[in-house]
Amino acid sequence: MDTRITSEITLITPSAGIVRARHGWRAKCLQRLIRMDLPVPRSFALPCETVSAIAAGRPLPIADLGRIFEEGSGLVSVRPSAVMPDWGGPGTVLNVGINDALHADLAARIGRANADALYLSFVQSYAINIARLDPDMFHHEGEGALSRALAAFESEMDEPFPQDPARQLAEVLRSMARAWDGPTARLLRQAKGAPADAPLGLVIQDMALALGPGLCGSGTIQFADPVTGTPRVTGRFRGQSHGTTVGTGAETLYLTRDERGPSLEEVSPQTFADLIRFGIAARERLREEMLIEFVVTDGRVSVIDATRLARSSRADVRIAVSLARDGVIPPEEALMRIEPRALADLLHHQVDPRAPRDLITRGINASPGAATGRIALTAAAAQAASARGEPCILVRRETVPEDIRGMHASVGVLTERGGTTSHAAVIARGLGLPCIVGATGIRIDLRNRTLMAGGREFREGDEITIDGSSGEVLAGAAALLPPALDDNFTQLLAWADEAGGIGVRANADTPEDALVARRFEAQGIGLCRTEHMFFDGERLPAMREMIFADSADDRRLALARILPMQREDFTRLFEIMAGLPVTIRLFDPPLHEFLPHDREGLRELAESMDMPLSDVTRRVEALSEFNPMLGMRGVRLGITMPEIYDMQARAIFEATVEASRKGDPVVPEIMIPLVSAMREVELVKTRIDSVASAVRNERRADFTYKLGVMVETPRAALRAGDIAAHAAFLSFGTNDLTQMTYGLSRDDAGRFMGTYVNQGVYAEDPFHVLDQDGVGELLLTGAQRARRQSPHITISVCGEHGGNPESIAFCHEAGFDYVSCSPFRVPIARLAAAQSAIRARLTGALD
Repeated sequence: MDTRITSEITLITPSAGIVRARHGWRAKCLQRLIRMDLPVPRSFALPCETVSAIAAGRPLPIADLGRIFEEGSGLVSVRPSAVMPDWGGPGTVLNVGINDALHADLAARIGRANADALYLSFVQSYAINIARLDPDMFHHEGEGALSRALAAFESEMDEPFPQDPARQLAEVLRSMARAWDGPTARLLRQAKGAPADAPLGLVIQDMALALGPGLCGSGTIQFADPVTGTPRVTGRFRGQSHGTTVGTGAETLYLTRDERGPSLEEVSPQTFADLIRFGIAARERLREEMLIEFVVTDGRVSVIDATRLARSSRADVRIAVSLARDGVIPPEEALMRIEPRALADLLHHQVDPRAPRDLITRGINASPGAATGRIALTAAAAQAASARGEPCILVRRETVPEDIRGMHASVGVLTERGGTTSHAAVIARGLGLPCIVGATGIRIDLRNRTLMAGGREFREGDEITIDGSSGEVLAGAAALLPPALDDNFTQLLAWADEAGGIGVRANADTPEDALVARRFEAQGIGLCRTEHMFFDGERLPAMREMIFADSADDRRLALARILPMQREDFTRLFEIMAGLPVTIRLFDPPLHEFLPHDREGLRELAESMDMPLSDVTRRVEALSEFNPMLGMRGVRLGITMPEIYDMQARAIFEATVEASRKGDPVVPEIMIPLVSAMREVELVKTRIDSVASAVRNERRADFTYKLGVMVETPRAALRAGDIAAHAAFLSFGTNDLTQMTYGLSRDDAGRFMGTYVNQGVYAEDPFHVLDQDGVGELLLTGAQRARRQSPHITISVCGEHGGNPESIAFCHEAGFDYVSCSPFRVPIARLAAAQSAIRARLTGALD
């Protein structure tokens, strides 16, 4: 037969001009299988532009279509061939071309029962999916089912079932083309990331019959476990079957030897060996782990299709690394095949995708991983559960700084309110805890100690599971997979580091955070938030004493109690980081966060301070602000109450001396938060320089340090040139910078952000993915002006965007020196940084 059936339908041969963008992924894959000399039935490709024309009403040349049936079995299948396999498409139609004459011929060759089953299957499929007749009219079974189905078709259509194979094929092609163009199909593929006008090709293929004498059947085979990625032959083989209809003597066989029943490996070793050989060839030539669809006819194997094995994130990593180690693909390609966010699935426990899920509600997946625990409705309850050795999930309307100890005691966090950069989300990511925020339809009743979710009532102490990767809350204990930090994970990140790219540091506030940062090979600490250290039970009383002090001297006395604890904190961080840079942000939050606001807490505070309750209440009320996040915090506290920054600077410098004597030299980086004017930097720098001189003299030790600024206000970004004259580095705190640029509360935006994104107001949640047009322009402007003033100044990002792959790519292109993110996002950032570097090299090579 000619290679060109018509000017538009192409026989797929090794040399045919099959192009994925024009004919779709399936057509191109089949051509590759044919080039490998695998036994693929005759296949034809219908290009996307022809399918679009058919959907628009263009008639098909019936005579030309008839030539497709001149060879082969007389039966064909039609399959979708979108440009990307994930985009799906209309369902495959089998057995096109069967009619009364072919049915009689098949009955003589494979038996009447098998021929009847095959013909009935196509009549039902054609009537329901092509002619759009009522499905209830074609649920025929048993003796005479075929005759009844044919009669029902003729009754409804006022004509006999079509006997011309070409006409059948034309109607199938037309139906599939129109189905792809329908509104439902368009919405479904858009949900999978396809454009609304995504093209579709179609593949017509000779049917390899899975019915007849000898070993016959159909099945699939894969060569790696889809959950773990470990090498393993699995699949199914249905003997004597065809499509959805099973013929006589149907039997399901295991592929490999199995105690549970007979296997294809035992029944037909040669068939099994052929399949293994085809799988090895497909892996090497297609450079991928494939799932092969096959048909066996009298012991002969036909390869019908091969698709990329659907797999979990952990399997994806193992398979990519295995392919690179085996020399099938280069390491750089292995890096580019892994979605950086997918690494989060390897760092934490995950709900086993094979396990049942008792879903009760959903929320925003704020921190990945899964955990099972008993419900704890307060931080105190979480601490009590931890003391008893019981894993618990802290469930709150929204968390506040006082809940940090409860979060430390929990295995997961669930909140009714909040977004991706809310307090709960940020702290949970730093701790590596699964977290879901903004959970819909939950209601917490603290008086009765109950949680309403999904129309069901749960009591404190009941067990639930949260899946921070999907945002799902499940009743009871779900089956969990352990983290997968194996040699494949390590190898992938080693290749990532070799690929280069922007530096990656960690946001680490405690020695535990620093240990995780070192474990994931962060290049230092890019943000240490010192205020989290003050919420410790031993320090909080001294902190409150300082807040209630009436004079600077009294504040110094209270801070003197905290000084040795802060010094120990910093010494430990410096020792763990072993000479790597450590950037310490000076005290930032408003003071009211360290005070209770409920009646019981105020009473306890009054008792501990030995003060009348009325005086305590008045002092707390005096510290309250209408908008505390824009009030007395950050550098404003450092200037109005300089004793706080003096104490912290002394603790940093004394720790520097101690840690340097024990190990590697330490050059601390001190960062001033919430700056908006150059004069603020001058005032703080003068005092810090004075403290440094005093410590040098007292300890008779020399050291150096770097002073920098956290750029969190639009004005600081715009005046970065002035500020850079007094700073060794600028680190953009994109959480607050986004909040101030948009005029959005990052804790409350989650209530409407989904609506905004769905309606196209914002392309993405700007707290999740850096807004490159608005906030990004401030970053570029600030960096440009700072480097004009000080060419060698270090520029970085230390907000949560530092762990976002798209944001990392932006920072790499902008020439920033490093990003800093939560410790458990460091692997994600390392891979994203490598991919940015690889893309830049590829782009440069093309230029």
